[in-house]
Amino acid sequence: MKKILQFAMCLLLAGVTTSAVVIHAEDTQTSNGSSSGDFRKVGSGGAQFLKIGVGARANAMAGAYGSIGNDISSLYWNVAGIADINGIAGSFSYTSWFAGFSHNFVGGCIPLSDKYRAAFSVTSFTSGNIPITTIEQSQGTGANYTVSDFALGLSFGGNITEQFAFGATLKYVQNAFSNVSANGVAFDIGSIYKTGFQGTNVGFSIQNLGGQQSFSGQGLNVTGTTVDGLKSNPVDQQYLTSPFDLPLIFRANISTDMMSIVNGEAITPEEADHKWIASAGFETLSDSPEQFSIGTEYVWKNFVAIRGGYRFGHDSFGVSGGLGLKYIGGGFDGQLDYSISPTEALGLVNRFTISLRVP
Repeated sequence: MKKILQFAMCLLLAGVTTSAVVIHAEDTQTSNGSSSGDFRKVGSGGAQFLKIGVGARANAMAGAYGSIGNDISSLYWNVAGIADINGIAGSFSYTSWFAGFSHNFVGGCIPLSDKYRAAFSVTSFTSGNIPITTIEQSQGTGANYTVSDFALGLSFGGNITEQFAFGATLKYVQNAFSNVSANGVAFDIGSIYKTGFQGTNVGFSIQNLGGQQSFSGQGLNVTGTTVDGLKSNPVDQQYLTSPFDLPLIFRANISTDMMSIVNGEAITPEEADHKWIASAGFETLSDSPEQFSIGTEYVWKNFVAIRGGYRFGHDSFGVSGGLGLKYIGGGFDGQLDYSISPTEALGLVNRFTISLRVP
């Protein structure tokens, strides 16, 4: 047991160290070699849709979710969480984002054996029609364009031991608008350690490990003119774009079963009429300041759930909350979750998630 614990902690420490080194390098290096701070980090990366949290349950708890797992949204928060999904499971999540944008997520998981799981996920971030304007036609040219970002992930995870779970995701990422797109590949890795003390879990994850992307496509091709004497000659030209990094994210989370603490003993979820989970998380990003979050979930008779949380250090989000309903019977489990996250300047963000599982 001691060797297993040492192995788990060494692996997690390696992940923490790798993430810290990469983020520190991106944070401190500027064009003139001078030091930079959190302000300079903001807006320095692309594919920002990869930072939008998935799932109503997790977001109701302000994203303090990386050590809880056990549902399809773990594919986003910490892929190691799929190790605790029993049976065949699927989930769909819809987020009503700002300015008419929508964020959609669908995922599924199947067991490969008693210990290991395979899963897939599809994430899309789309806009409606956006009018094209120019300096000369500030009210619009009559044409429109759309934004369509997309990520497809294939995941594998499982319980290496009774206390240690590990997972990884390979994903294809595309950013597209008009006739321009950027494509690339990225990786997520995660781990969860179950301490065995009062239902306390510790989770670590790193998201979006990958190379730079750059835009290309017909939308960058233009026809300009050169003046030769008194003649104007058309010339084919192409705009050049700068490469950008994906938003590298490192998360560390801890959660505990509060009812075990209150009762003084561990109770299996199937036996409990009352479940109460408390969690806390730390998040650092390559292009944003560090953030902290706390969350809690109370479940009555495995039927109704009430959730809440608060995010510290975020420029838009703070308090969040939500509800959940669960149905068990007929050979399957069904769950409907809702969350609401008020913002200071951009209104409310509403999320809906429906999940199904066949044991």
